[in-house]
Amino acid sequence: MLVSKFFKLGRHQATLDFLDVHIDKDLPVFVDPSALRTLRSEWGHHCVSLLQTYFETVLAAMRRGDHVTAKALLACLSERNEFHLGFSKRKSRGHALGPISAERIWKSLISSKAASSGLLEDLEDTVLFVEGVGPDMLSDAVCNIIRGPLIKYTQQACNYYGIPLTPGLDSGPVWNPQAEKWETSLIELPLTKTGPIILVPKVIVRVSQTYGADEYYRHFLMPVLQQHHKDINSQFVHVLRSKKNKGKKKVYKKDLYEAYGADKLAAAKLTAEHPGALANYRETKKLSTTQPLDHVALSKLENTAPPDLGALIDGVKAVKPGKEMAHDYEVAIEKLLSAVLYPSLASPVKQDKIHDGRKRIDITYINEAKHGFFDWLARNYPASHVFFECKNYGKEVGNPELDQLSGRFSPSRGQVGILVVRSLENRTLFLKRCKDTANDHRGFILVLEDSDLPRLVADRGNILADGMGDNLLYQQFKQLIY
Repeated sequence: MLVSKFFKLGRHQATLDFLDVHIDKDLPVFVDPSALRTLRSEWGHHCVSLLQTYFETVLAAMRRGDHVTAKALLACLSERNEFHLGFSKRKSRGHALGPISAERIWKSLISSKAASSGLLEDLEDTVLFVEGVGPDMLSDAVCNIIRGPLIKYTQQACNYYGIPLTPGLDSGPVWNPQAEKWETSLIELPLTKTGPIILVPKVIVRVSQTYGADEYYRHFLMPVLQQHHKDINSQFVHVLRSKKNKGKKKVYKKDLYEAYGADKLAAAKLTAEHPGALANYRETKKLSTTQPLDHVALSKLENTAPPDLGALIDGVKAVKPGKEMAHDYEVAIEKLLSAVLYPSLASPVKQDKIHDGRKRIDITYINEAKHGFFDWLARNYPASHVFFECKNYGKEVGNPELDQLSGRFSPSRGQVGILVVRSLENRTLFLKRCKDTANDHRGFILVLEDSDLPRLVADRGNILADGMGDNLLYQQFKQLIY
């Protein structure tokens, strides 16, 4: 049973910011450290900082010979069941480092000399050089290290979606980077019949980790080693005699595997001798970061139907205009926007308070776009957040509504907003007012009417894609700046 069904949220995965996991078994996905590094949010930066400080603390203990501390730090990445990610086929079991596997990983670190040689810079490097660390174990380790931020995210998500929280539950080990130690406390979490749940943002999960030991060894380390043996004209060099390739030097990977081995210990030793291979691999991975799972992939994982965006539009149109239905309209709009604009916009907050609570924003999204219209916005204009104001009435919308939205802007929060209305009496006049607002340096405001929503859905691919195309949002924005 999925979290959304257990808590009767009336939502499906496309309209949820968190990964809608099963409460009693794992989904075969992973939290990728490289995905965390692509996040633009303060939350993402905090998670990356925790990973760095934890791993640096472990390595520092090993380098100074304090192996008792190192093993204790590793052992606290305990095997718990709250995340429900990974390869467990039945009941969630977790694959992080308990006391027994921590001892095994510690021995592998020592024997490979990866910890002392400087090869290990980030946690994901362990996948390349440390025996016993694979994608599943790395993902669970990452989740445990960022347990603190994930707990806060879970509590915020529960408040947002109406999931009840149960007090007095064990937090599990939470990494304190200032004290460089694990701490526990009693906290609130959602509780199911199989235990507590810690929710994970769906933008940071992947079907595979960015780093892979076999890929690195075969496609990055081996070519460097082959070239090295050509350069020194070693015994592994074969001079080809065929007419087409006569005189050409060839070094076969098979021979090198037999001579050096193909395990992670061999990879660590050879990389220490040829560090350029690892530098090239890291740079390549920075340029080829995997993307968040799309709606279709998530539906297949959860064995659910793909989202019906048309039904979400119908849900908006079913809300009657009027102040008394303003909340219902805001909820319906948020469901649609969250589905259509994922993964560019994430972490929605309704009625976000600013200016010490004196002002509120109907819906605020963090701009996490890596491609398309919202990425272009973030690279060219202040758009770390994108704001939406929803007006559920059918009368003329004018300067007061524009001034209300532009009053929420700031250089740090962002200066791009979208006003969502039922209809406009004079669209041409309203767009002129939006341009006046932009010309006065009071921010950039777009507008969506009910009649625009089918076009928004139809343009989704262009809005999210690198080329962008001539989509509805870009068309409006061009009118503001030209």
